Amino acid sequence: MQDDGQRQEPSAGAPALVGQWEHFPHRADMGVRGHGTTLEEAFASAAEGLTAVVVEPSDVEPIEKVDFTGSASDPELLFYDFMNSIVYEMAVSARVFSRFRVRVEGNYLQAEAWGERVDVARHQPAVEIKGATFTQLAVGRSDDGRWLAQCILDI
Repeated sequence: MQDDGQRQEPSAGAPALVGQWEHFPHRADMGVRGHGTTLEEAFASAAEGLTAVVVEPSDVEPIEKVDFTGSASDPELLFYDFMNSIVYEMAVSARVFSRFRVRVEGNYLQAEAWGERVDVARHQPAVEIKGATFTQLAVGRSDDGRWLAQCILDI
């Protein structure tokens, strides 16, 4: 995944919270599962769930945009790379996100993440995520036809 470092002021075009994610326990780590009517919605929802492990997403102002791109041989690896790119950006730039927009075409992903620099007093980060893992990594359609994207986060 590539972060182009583009920072912009918020606009009416900033995506809204999708909010279709859930956490699930896994020993000392945390699972995150995104749901959506499309693959892109499932990826974006899981990314919101990743943020929610660290901070309350509704407390994060979508004032800076970071672009991510990547490619992988299958949807699971594309999802794994996307999640780890977000973790990397959060760690290196001390940034948290509240909005995501994802586009997947074949094996190629383009995404926008909207957020801001961490304000420890306001955001009160709970943990630091070390990375997404291959444990329980899954991307696919559920029986109802909706998309699911999940993995375990090493915290």
